[in-house]
Amino acid sequence: MHQRLRPRRTPHLAPTAVLLAAALAATGLTLGRAGTAQADTAGSFATRCGVHFCLDGKEYYFAGTNTYDFFTYGSASGDTESQFMDKARIDAQFANLKADKVDVARLWMFNHENWHGFETSKGVYDEQQFTLFDYVIESAKAHGIRLVPVFENYWEAYGGIDARLRWEGLSGGQPARAAFFDKARCPGCFTSYKNYVSYALNRVNHYSGVTYKDDPTIFAWDLMNEPRYEGQSQAENLNGTTLRAWVDEMGAFVKGIDSKHLLGVGLEGHGTGYGFGGDEGNPFVHVQQSPYIDYTSAHPYPTEHWADLDIQETKTLIRSWISDSHDKVGKPFYMGEFNVHNVDRSAWWREIYADFEAAGGDGSAFWWYSDRNIDGKFGVLPGAPELAVFRDHSERMRAKSGLVTGTPSPSSSASPGEPSPSPSPSPSASSTSPASTTNCAVHYGLSDWGGSFNADVTVKNTGTATVNGWQLAFSFPGDQRVTAMWNAVSTQSGKQVTAANPASYNTAIAAGASVNFGFSGTSTAGTNGAPASFTLNGETCSTY
Repeated sequence: MHQRLRPRRTPHLAPTAVLLAAALAATGLTLGRAGTAQADTAGSFATRCGVHFCLDGKEYYFAGTNTYDFFTYGSASGDTESQFMDKARIDAQFANLKADKVDVARLWMFNHENWHGFETSKGVYDEQQFTLFDYVIESAKAHGIRLVPVFENYWEAYGGIDARLRWEGLSGGQPARAAFFDKARCPGCFTSYKNYVSYALNRVNHYSGVTYKDDPTIFAWDLMNEPRYEGQSQAENLNGTTLRAWVDEMGAFVKGIDSKHLLGVGLEGHGTGYGFGGDEGNPFVHVQQSPYIDYTSAHPYPTEHWADLDIQETKTLIRSWISDSHDKVGKPFYMGEFNVHNVDRSAWWREIYADFEAAGGDGSAFWWYSDRNIDGKFGVLPGAPELAVFRDHSERMRAKSGLVTGTPSPSSSASPGEPSPSPSPSPSASSTSPASTTNCAVHYGLSDWGGSFNADVTVKNTGTATVNGWQLAFSFPGDQRVTAMWNAVSTQSGKQVTAANPASYNTAIAAGASVNFGFSGTSTAGTNGAPASFTLNGETCSTY
């Protein structure tokens, strides 16, 4: 969203939060831990498997939200541990998110203002503020929630890139702030952004001793909130050449420091071709085709006056993004923000989520889950009726991932800030599968749209010796044809398909390791499905 409401600056602890603070101080952040299946993946980094997210070699689908203002929880003055940050409020909010089955939370890691500023002047990083964010990461970890921190803001809220332009003697605002992305006009903007990102990625968490770049609690990073290179020329509006160059440079910079985490741009997904917003120098496909970017994003707000979409038009829009993400960009799709107002929100969410799942959407995040009533337009408070719809969505996304929650849904009468009791561990549905008696195992994920489909394949070496050079053979169950394959080389004869390692990478599978490839294809509706069996270099594999 363009305009961000500021949270109140007067700290206040409800009685339940005070009790929670005492409990957490005694237990060391153990409240609200994930169920067994999620805990098993807590130390794993999220990855990309073709057009989907993966955890431990399995496709991963998630339901999330934005709680952008975690960085403001506290007085921003006084003692770091007891005053500057409000630990009880942070923990209570994560307990709320956990109870409502939030898997991933997107949040701001930027602010150039004096109050809770990460970087209040060029190159000056506030240790107290980063210590607060250290605690946010630790609380998220304790509650089994992953994070998508955003490095910077295109908009003016909390300073944004306007502040970096001022540090270089330039003006901000629309459309002047486009200069931020032009190295010829603002080389210092490139330097200050990189310096901040480097500091954050290399920061050692005060509580855990783990650097941010090495912490799997971070699901992914977003380069910026809603960047665009708008109003500079018609060609730029349509082609996005300058913004793509900036994304390439900053993406390469981030990956050069942190190769473990996923990286996104943070785009809105506007474009006249989508019938949503205008052409603003940030085309959805071209910008996110950057080789350094791991997923696409879009932020639909269909009931805004400039959008004016009905619910069916909204579903069509989201399906267009998912299709372009999977088929043109070849990456997962993350609906990083969305919401509606002045309509029946529960009804809209129910239809949007169901269609999002049916179209193969990979991750969602509504805007926004707040802990105080400071946004009557888009703020969603604990106990809101639409959260029942969200919890159902989360359960279905977890089921697609093969995860269980073990967390009961909270009562609508539960007090905001009051945590649900810790769940009893529940085994993963896949944990009862018999152990493989072969030296390979294959997971085949299918997204079928009738006349076309995508498949995501993970091949695991369950033996004790490295497989040097591999070919995976299988047979389609119906009339399917491979049209494009990535991370492997395909040959097809009738229903028989062979996927072989590329010439220069993914050539070997170490013992206990896996490789992943994906492909797009055409099919006759009703004939699709997973192949019945797979062979790796002639040896039959188990499936999982």
